[in-house]
Amino acid sequence: MKLLRYGPRGAEKPGLLDADGRIRDLSGIVGDIAGGVLTDLDRLKGLDPAQLPLVEGSPRLGACVGGTGKFMCIGLNYADHAAESGMEVPSEPVLFMKATSAICGPNDPIIIPRGSEKTDWEVELGVVIGKPAKYVSEAEALDHVAGYCVINDVSERAFQIERQGQWSKGKSCDNFGQIGPWLVTPDEVGDPQDLAMWLSVNGERVQDGSTRTMVYGVAHLVSYLSQFFTLHPGDVISTGTPPGVGLGFTPPRFLKAGDVVELGIEGLGRQRQVCVDDA
Repeated sequence: MKLLRYGPRGAEKPGLLDADGRIRDLSGIVGDIAGGVLTDLDRLKGLDPAQLPLVEGSPRLGACVGGTGKFMCIGLNYADHAAESGMEVPSEPVLFMKATSAICGPNDPIIIPRGSEKTDWEVELGVVIGKPAKYVSEAEALDHVAGYCVINDVSERAFQIERQGQWSKGKSCDNFGQIGPWLVTPDEVGDPQDLAMWLSVNGERVQDGSTRTMVYGVAHLVSYLSQFFTLHPGDVISTGTPPGVGLGFTPPRFLKAGDVVELGIEGLGRQRQVCVDDA
């Protein structure tokens, strides 16, 4: 099942994608793809999409999950990306947070913040929590996952690395967290550790990887994070990026207004963003 949210920003409606790739309206069934709805997705799986209202046209897609309380990111979770960043593979997962105000739709623009000279791209597998998780074992961790999605963990490297403090200031600018297009339920995804992923800038493929090369897999991450705090329905984990980010090029390459970024993950859909300068 592929769940989504569509409509104007801040007023998105819940929907699902039918077998023909058309959006069906779920607003008569649930209020949003958020909270307790994520805990009991079985009731949605029993619906006949053909009986749901068809959404005409091509509406804007919002982030595929609403009401996110925590937007958690794992750093340096691909050994080859750590190497291109000039950093060691961590002995345990590196956690940082993105502000939830960075969350936006999968095709919303990348807004290059004022003073930025090093805005970068990162295709990542997103994990959406469905059931509360606290002190869960690795063996039971995936039972707490509602589904998976594509995330662009946009980053401003100077803000992130060259300024004082933690990484969050370089990760949390407005529109630095495109999520979607769909929340794909685990039964359709299969093994989350065997998904091809890619990203192109202006038509040039710069990232071409697979979740197979993650240092710490999804089950480990969900279990690990749950040892420190409760994971709630709607929380999002962005699990790291393969090599090919702009920082890793010689010389480094960064985004500018007018650039077009396209990215996707096998079975989870694709995103397209145009870069614009902040007003």
